Amino acid sequence: MKIVLGLILLALLTAAAPVGANTPGEVETGGILREATMQGLSGPSRKLSEFRGKPLIINVWASWCGPCRSEMGSLERLFWRYEGRKFAMIGISTDDYRDKAEAFLKMSPSSFSHFIDSQLMLENMLGANRIPLTVLVDTQGRVVGKYYGAKDWDSPEARALIGKAFGISMEAK
Repeated sequence: MKIVLGLILLALLTAAAPVGANTPGEVETGGILREATMQGLSGPSRKLSEFRGKPLIINVWASWCGPCRSEMGSLERLFWRYEGRKFAMIGISTDDYRDKAEAFLKMSPSSFSHFIDSQLMLENMLGANRIPLTVLVDTQGRVVGKYYGAKDWDSPEARALIGKAFGISMEAK
């Protein structure tokens, strides 16, 4: 009986934790992302700093996450709409098992580069305590926006949000 009450109390305390609780080492909006070597999932490994000089959209996802899977198509359409001219885009998988992430990418082919973060370094730095998470990063590596939950990223509203965050026109071609 005491064990059951203890488990109930633990569940209630966990549910009452602040929604905006930070992850260890999180870079808040306005902060500059630290250097990180990202392990290639759909291509070679790269350093995060290699993406500086152009606005960057980072999408944090996992193969088991239904909302992550549902928004991937809109991210792909957004990527193709601008063909890398306005911004770069990368995906970060938080899957524990590389084969699960690779299997998802085979089922849902993606044109932009994906990396895996099985050590939780990027997940913590980006603040991915819940996913999907999309992070907008300016040309200098400064976080200008964080958006939790699945979005229709190729919608006019989302394109306007991205354009405003990056200070660029989001007219196609």
